[in-house]
Amino acid sequence: MTKFDPTNLNWEKVNGLIPAIIQDAETKEVLMLGFMNVEALSKTQEIGLVTFYSRNRKTLWTKGETSGNHLRLIDLKADCDLDTLLVTAKPIGPTCHKGWDTCFNNKNQTDIQFLNVLNKKIADRAEHHSDKSYTAKLFEKGTKRIAQKVGEEGVEVALAAATGNKAELINESADLLYHLLVLWQDQNVEIGEVLDCLKQRATSSQEILK
Repeated sequence: MTKFDPTNLNWEKVNGLIPAIIQDAETKEVLMLGFMNVEALSKTQEIGLVTFYSRNRKTLWTKGETSGNHLRLIDLKADCDLDTLLVTAKPIGPTCHKGWDTCFNNKNQTDIQFLNVLNKKIADRAEHHSDKSYTAKLFEKGTKRIAQKVGEEGVEVALAAATGNKAELINESADLLYHLLVLWQDQNVEIGEVLDCLKQRATSSQEILK
């Protein structure tokens, strides 16, 4: 990150306290809103931890100085009017003092993180079978049945697309993705390995995205 010059901001317009929107650098989720003065902004850049000005205590405070739930600075940007900051950061622990991921009580995870959570649950079902679990029953029936389900769901996705049924396409696509996760688990394939393959194709001489 290049050094951000505080003098570029319109401090007079905001009476010396500029709103700072804190955004997770990875998930892009808005974590909280705080206020900075020149000293808070300078300290944020100096120590690499997001620091605010407390309007109640009339002093600087570094997020996490008592809880340990810091916000590690990644980047700083000003808006078009130079009177608001967008601060991208890496949260260390929950951001909210109530223990929430964000001060708006939103889950701070990307879609791929959700897939990882789902994948862990599928792995657990593979190891700990349950009579009530559809996933466990799939693993008990073996690879051929799991692969068959992937094929069936793939056909259902194609049919939904061919008939222009968007709701059904979404539903069948979710089924296909779930059964793919089960198949990958059965075959010891990691999600990351599939993503790496896509990345390699996207940058290879095949130019599939050209």
